[in-house]
Amino acid sequence: MGAITVKYPVLLVNFKTYENATWPKSRHLAECIMAARQKTGANIIASPQLFDLNPLSQSIPTFAQHIDPITYGSNTGYALPEAAKAAGATGTLINHSEHKLAFSKIKKTMEAAKRAGLLVCICAPNTKEAKKIAKLKPDMIAVEPPELIGSGISVSKAKPEIISDSVKAIKAISPETHVLCGAGVSTGEDVRKAIELGAEGCLVASAIVNSEDPETIILEMAGNLEAKK
Repeated sequence: MGAITVKYPVLLVNFKTYENATWPKSRHLAECIMAARQKTGANIIASPQLFDLNPLSQSIPTFAQHIDPITYGSNTGYALPEAAKAAGATGTLINHSEHKLAFSKIKKTMEAAKRAGLLVCICAPNTKEAKKIAKLKPDMIAVEPPELIGSGISVSKAKPEIISDSVKAIKAISPETHVLCGAGVSTGEDVRKAIELGAEGCLVASAIVNSEDPETIILEMAGNLEAKK
């Protein structure tokens, strides 16, 4: 699975460290994603905990939740990019609001990810930071206002200008970078609105991971990925 090519629009599901997304329960989430991929043809990627990358990447494409800018050697407690790749990861998240990095560290981590052959999705809390990150020309930038993460209030509804402004700003600097929308995305309508505002996918988490029926939510979101802009 590590060699797949990401197609857009994309739904990137962050498992975080929720109990429902910790092995062996994470296996059920992976099965729901696999079923939704087969039913809709949509590109849905899981971002599980590092310990779950290997078993889950056998059936679905995966992104690591984080890696460190290190090489082989004496680095106890750090996440080696090459290890994530070997475990089956296609890419990695960097700079999520729950794991913030200084810009210099973001740059070094992206370089390490590219060295290992991983795609990169860098998170940004606002348009200003997204513009700065765009200069690095990552594969994806996920714009996520931290105050809306896990709120159930989608940024595409609460602050739509953040998405549209970020898309324009990022594309002006790095046309090849794909812009994702995150923070509070909870329904298919939220996804549709994000796509209409110019996003090329969504980074989602609790609405799916903590749902009693995650497959239904995934199918609903996946069904709205192709909304007209």
